[in-house]
This record gives sequence, structure tokens and C-alpha cells, in this order.
Amino acid sequence: MDSKSNKEINFKELINPYLKNWKYFLGMVILMGLLAFYFLKTRSQVFKAQTSVFIKDAKKMTMASGDIGMLQGLSGLSGMGTNSIENEIGVFESKTIVEDALKEHNFQTAIYAKQRFNDLELYGVTSPYIIHIIQEKKDVELPEKNINIETNGNKLVLSCEEWEKDITTTFNQTINLPFAFIMVSKNPNFKAPKKAQMSEIYFTYDNFENTVNNFQESLMVDLLDKDGTIITLSVDFENKDKAKDFLNTLVRQYNIYSINDKNIESKRTKEFIDRRISLISQELGDVETQKEKYKTSLNIVDLPSEAKINLTLKEKSKAEVLELGTQLELNKILQNSLSKKGSGDVLPLNIGLENDAAAKSIQEYNMIVLQRNKYLQEATPDNPVVKDLNKRIEEMKSSLSETLQKNITSLELARNNMQSQLGSSESMISKIPTHEKLFRSIERQQQIKESLYLLLLEKREEAAISMEITSEKARVIDKAFVFKKPVAPNKKLILGGGILLGLLIPFVIIYLKNLLQSTIITRSDLTKLTSLPIIAEIPKLKNKENALVSFNDVSPMAEAFRIFVTNLKFLLPSNEKDAVHTILVTSSVKGEGKTFISTNLSIILASSRSKVLVIGADVRNPQLQRYNPSMKSAKGLTEFLSGEELDPNEIIHPSGYNENCDFIYSGAIPPNPTDLLQNGLLDKLLSQIKAINKYKYIVLDTAPLLLVTDSFLIADKSDAIIYVTRSEVTEKSYIDFLNNSVEDNKLKNVSIVVNGVKESNFGYGNKFGYGYNAEEEKWWKKYF
Repeated sequence: MDSKSNKEINFKELINPYLKNWKYFLGMVILMGLLAFYFLKTRSQVFKAQTSVFIKDAKKMTMASGDIGMLQGLSGLSGMGTNSIENEIGVFESKTIVEDALKEHNFQTAIYAKQRFNDLELYGVTSPYIIHIIQEKKDVELPEKNINIETNGNKLVLSCEEWEKDITTTFNQTINLPFAFIMVSKNPNFKAPKKAQMSEIYFTYDNFENTVNNFQESLMVDLLDKDGTIITLSVDFENKDKAKDFLNTLVRQYNIYSINDKNIESKRTKEFIDRRISLISQELGDVETQKEKYKTSLNIVDLPSEAKINLTLKEKSKAEVLELGTQLELNKILQNSLSKKGSGDVLPLNIGLENDAAAKSIQEYNMIVLQRNKYLQEATPDNPVVKDLNKRIEEMKSSLSETLQKNITSLELARNNMQSQLGSSESMISKIPTHEKLFRSIERQQQIKESLYLLLLEKREEAAISMEITSEKARVIDKAFVFKKPVAPNKKLILGGGILLGLLIPFVIIYLKNLLQSTIITRSDLTKLTSLPIIAEIPKLKNKENALVSFNDVSPMAEAFRIFVTNLKFLLPSNEKDAVHTILVTSSVKGEGKTFISTNLSIILASSRSKVLVIGADVRNPQLQRYNPSMKSAKGLTEFLSGEELDPNEIIHPSGYNENCDFIYSGAIPPNPTDLLQNGLLDKLLSQIKAINKYKYIVLDTAPLLLVTDSFLIADKSDAIIYVTRSEVTEKSYIDFLNNSVEDNKLKNVSIVVNGVKESNFGYGNKFGYGYNAEEEKWWKKYF
């Protein structure tokens, strides 16, 4: 439970500095909100314009077959493949396409009309003037100020704060400006924008290179879908028409590029194909000439036909040779039989002899032989008929023998010719594979050249058609349009940022102040540094507020001192009822309010009909006289301690504020204050005052402890020590000195008073006073 309570207390302490300064937070939030509102009012609205295009497939030709695929790798035909979409995005983002797009428009000179809060850009029909840049001047300074335009009829006056004198000219005349040659003409389509002040018009100028860079930086190119080929182009401009014109021109310029690229590639493709056709045509002619010479040298028309003829001829020759050999043998057999046969013997007839004359002669011979043999059966050999037949037989035999011999000779000749023809056919057949190999090689070259030649002729026609029929590569899906809501300035962001900044600034200031704060601020700061009792918090004096409390005072100051007195009485010893109590008031350094505390303490103590004596024991730097300047020269403690005045009644003076309160002023500043305080006369003075039995309280207003030892010398003469600290003045390190002094028994019965505490830093106590007439001070009374 205690741990939880400590955590809660610590948390409260953590946020307490910020809660106490809520007015600063509120004021800063209002201030930053007003500044944010003013910023929004003085800034022109920026709108987002966008267009989207679909990038078509970049193929230049439609391939019906795969024959031309190998040509795609050639440099002249590289456009026949599809282009990467990232490359197309790079084209849109390139400086070249932006330059060409800007050449169509005059974006170097932006024309504005001055308005109450933010100037209005005029463009297109809303611009009364058209400014033409004829020529830029090189290596000159660009104007930083606006160039005002004033007209009076056809008279035109240009002025600028950077120029020594104005330029007076007329419309449609070349104007020599320090940075360029321009021409100003009236816009025939001018229509004044609604609710716009057109009394003051000016334009700004920038060179073409800077304009290109600015537009290129403002252009945003992106893919609508990473898997698609739709590209979105967008810009953020003040003028909607200007943004749309720029985007539409950019897309149009891209299509011009793509059409030019297609035509160039088609033209180069056609030129390449023409060169190849010329070369292939020459090579094809050479192959055909080679084929012609080869056929001529071999005396052939068609090699397969020639081979077939030779094969047929070979078989036929072989059969002829065999037949001729058979006939030759038959003729020889008949010739041998004819020579061996007698006159009565017949010759064989049907043995396959193909010579009709010989066969006929044999048949006639056999008939005569058979006729002779028939006659011999009835007649003798000497018969004239038989003799005549014998003679005829001999003649026929001689004729037949001669005929057979001729047949043999002709058959042998024919056989030799046929064998020679057979050898020639066999020789030709043996050479056919070699001829066929060479011929097929030539024929293959011819076929390749012919195929490539025909293909190139076809592609040349396709390239020619492609040159005549070119379509835009980027098809516009959405023409440039402008979103209704402006993208800048972002009202929610700026107002929210202003409010956040309004909260952050005081937070940072308070945080840094607390972080770097080396002095005590509140009661809680002291409780962390010391265990000594803190008996009072005295509020800070306000402007024109009396430093001393008065009788029946119900102000927060008086109530704080009453609490101080009440707590102090608990610290004073109560052994004797009528004892005189000595109260020592001191601090760490000068300026912490010892005298202020001593004086007001005495006034409050005296308000209860108790007699109080205040002794100005700070003889080095007397401060008690400041509340009664007429007593500056009055004799006091210094004179008594030095032995000049030995009667206390001579140095006791009425305070002038309360009849029950008297003062012993410090008197003259001595050269040896330490010696005076140690000479024992102070003890004598206190004894004499107590012996009078007039005063119930003696208040010693002493010197600061850190600066001198005077207070330590008289500390043992007091019943209670009031250690005065001051908010935002007393260093935290001073409390260590106080703690050490208490631990070393140099100071006893010490209690602490926090002086000069701001109203917002009170730990507890009466902040607003108490009484029938007490009222809380209104916040506005602090300023009025």
C-alpha cells in the first residue's frame, strides 16, 4: 500500500509543474492555433492532378512463324521485342521528355494577382497577358523580386524593386530585360476569375533549366499495379489548368517519342532487309551459276534421272551381252555342224537362232537335203536330179556357211560394243554418289538462299506497312484530372501540429527549466533534500503590495505568517510559562529575505498582545532600517557591543508598525564585527533585556551562514533557529551545508521557512486568504 502511495505521490509530483502552468499551455495553444490559422490563410491551396496511361506491347511486327525469331537479336531489329515497364517509367521521369513538354508552354513566367492573404496564380484564360520568352541571357543573375505589370491602353509599364528605373513599352514589342528578351501580348480569351482582385498583377521569372528541374522534381511516376502496365503520372500544383496541361503534354510527347522510335526502327529494319536482300540475291546467283556449271561439266540435266537411266542401261546391256553371246555360240555350233555334216544330213533348225536369214537358209537347206534323200530312195547318185540337188546343196552349204560366219562376226562386234556400253554405265553408276554429294551441297545452299530471300522480301513488305501504320504506344485511360480536395496545405495536419506545438513548447520549457533548475522551487524540493521541519511557506510579494502585514490582515501573506507563528510555537521550549524565547533568523546567502521574515514574524507575534523585540544582528550589512529609513543613523547593536551605550533602553526604538513591537537596529557598520559578537556583551544585552521582563520574544536578524561566521557565533544563544530559504534563489547545494551544520551540532532546533513562493507552487496553506471580506483575485486583475 505504501509503495503504491509513493508511486502515486511521485506521479503527482511529476505532472504537478505542468498542471500548475496550465494557463501557459492554454495561451500557447491559442497562440499557435492562431499562427497556424494565419499560415493556412496566407498559403495558396495546392491540388493534385493525375493521369493514367496503359503502355501497350512494344512489338513492331507480328511474326507468323518462328523463322524470324533469330533476327530479333540483331541490333537493327531490337524493337521487335517487348519493352520493360520500368524503362517506360524511366522515360517519363527523364529530363529530356520534360524539356520537350515545357517547350510547348510558357511555364518560365508565372503570372499572379495580389490578394489580401495569398496571391492568385493566373494561367490560361484567367491570365490577361501572354508572355513570350524570345531569348534568355546567359550568365546573368535571375530576378529575386516580383516584376509588376501596369497597363494604360496599349501602354505597358514593367517595374521591379531591383531595377533603377521602370521600363515603358507597348504590347507585342520586344522588351530588353536584364535577364531575357521577352514580348508581352494581350490574351484574347481572357476571362477574369470570380471574386479576385485584379488591380495589381505581377510575374516571376526563372530560366528554362531551373524550370525543367522544378517540374521534373514535382512529377511523380508510379505503377498502378506491380503486375500490370498502367502508369500513373501526377503533380501537385496551385493552378489546376496548368497541372492538367503539363500532364497531357507529357503523355502526348511520350507518344510522339514512341511513334518516332517505331518509324526509325521500321526504317532501319527495311534498310537492313534491303541490304540483306541485295547480298542474298548475289549469293543466290552465285550458287545457281555454280549449279549450272556443275551440270554442264557433267553433261546432266537431272542427277537422279541420269542415275536411273544408267542403271536401266546397265541391266539392258548385261542382258544384250548375254543374248549376243548365246547367239554367237549358236552360230558357231551351226557352223561346226555344217562343216561336219555330209550332203545327206540336215541341220538343226529350232535351236533359238535369231537370224531370220540364216534360219530361212537352214530351212531351205534342210528341204533340199530331204528332197535329195527322197530321190536317192528311188534313183542312183548319178541321177542328174540327184546331182543337181547335190550341187545345190553344196552351194547352199557354202552360202549358209558364209552367212553364219557373217553372223558370228556381226555378233562379236555387237557384243564388244555392248560390253563397252556396259562398262561405261557401270563407271557412271560408280560416280553417282560423289556427284550426288556435291550436287546436294550446292542444291542445299540454293534452297537456304532462296528461303531467306523470300522471307526477307516478305518482311520488307511488313516493315513498309509498319511505317505507314503506327499507333500510339501509351493509350490514355484517364485524361488529366484534378482531385477536389487540396493536398496542401494540410489543414488538419497544420492545425493539429500548431496545437501540438503549443503544448510542446511550454512542456519543453518547463521540462528544461526543471531539469536545469539548481534552486529550490517548492516545499517538496526541500523535503527531498533534508529531514528538517518546514514550518512555513511565505508567498511571493506581488507588485505594489505592502511588504509588511497589518493588523487584522486577511491576505495570503498574513495567513502564511500566522501559520508560521503557530508552527513555530510548537518548536519553542515550554518549560517556563513566562520565559523569554529567543528566535534566530538566518539564511544561506544574501537576498533570501531574512529581514523580511524577521520583521513580519515580529508583527504577527506582536498581534497577540505579546511584546516582541527585533535585534538587527547582521552588523555587516544592516537591512532592518529599510522599513524605517529615518532610523539609518540611529544607534544600535554595534554601539552597545563596542561599549559606547551600555543601557539597552537607549538603543530600543519603537517599530512604528505595531505598539507591541520594538527594534534594536544594527547601528554603524563596525570594522571588526566578529570580535564584537565574541566579546560577551551580546550575552549581557540579552540578559538585561530578559531581566526587564517586558518582551516575550526576541528575534535576532542575523547574517547569512555561508558568507560569514557571525551567525554561528551567536547560534547557541537562541531557543529556535529559523533558516530562511527563498524559492528560485536558494541553491539546492546550500541545503547540504545546512544539513552538515546540523549534524555537526553547530545549529540546534532548526526549522525552515520557504520564502517567495509563487501562488501556483504552494504545497499547502491558505492561497487566497480567509475572512469575510477575502476574495480570490481574478486572473484579469493581474493585467488590468
